[in-house]
Amino acid sequence: VVAILSTGDELTAPGMPLAPGHIYDANAVSIAAMASECGAQPRLLGIARDTVDDLTTKIREGFNADMIVTSAGVSRGDFDVVKDVLAREGSIDFWTVRMKPGKPLAFGAFNTGDGRQVPHLGLPGNPVSAMVSFELFGRPAIFKMLGRSDWARRRVRAITRDEVVNVDGRRFYARCIVTKGEDGGYSASLTGPQGSGILTSMSAANGLTVIPEDQASARPGDEIEVMLLD
Repeated sequence: VVAILSTGDELTAPGMPLAPGHIYDANAVSIAAMASECGAQPRLLGIARDTVDDLTTKIREGFNADMIVTSAGVSRGDFDVVKDVLAREGSIDFWTVRMKPGKPLAFGAFNTGDGRQVPHLGLPGNPVSAMVSFELFGRPAIFKMLGRSDWARRRVRAITRDEVVNVDGRRFYARCIVTKGEDGGYSASLTGPQGSGILTSMSAANGLTVIPEDQASARPGDEIEVMLLD
């Protein structure tokens, strides 16, 4: 059972009227779908506001789950309180990873008070960042907890049809569409603009490029590694 909690004063549940300055919570349903695809049972905890008290209350509602997944609240902003609550209610094993999208990611565990610890994965708030981070960290963790070892996605070499620019020395997982030619070789085309808030870049993709940290770009015609999602 994976308890899923979104955080942020700006969030509105899908289907509710959207007030000025608010955005719909896309992360909860996206992560729930991905957790279900892994074989887990997702349980939505709703939205926690940007206060320590509300976040603590919501997180404790997930203490009977096998894993707690939160989104947002783990970067350097003034209202990013997930790290504070995690430090008070449990422990942080690591925070931030050298990848794009998805740098502000946290992992630790909450102490339930009855001798148990519940693993916690703190995802970034931007929708694409949250989904890519869950794919790379949440999916293997769930498979491990289910006793499965077949979590690794298939990776292939593909010829990129678009320029892929890696600007800041992180491993870059651009969203792409992978096709197989008559000769058995693969090609990859970007799904369009790659902003971490553009959900269509993820929903249209069947693969992720794997551009190494020390590679500044890949030009059309270059061979790259691609992780297949489908």
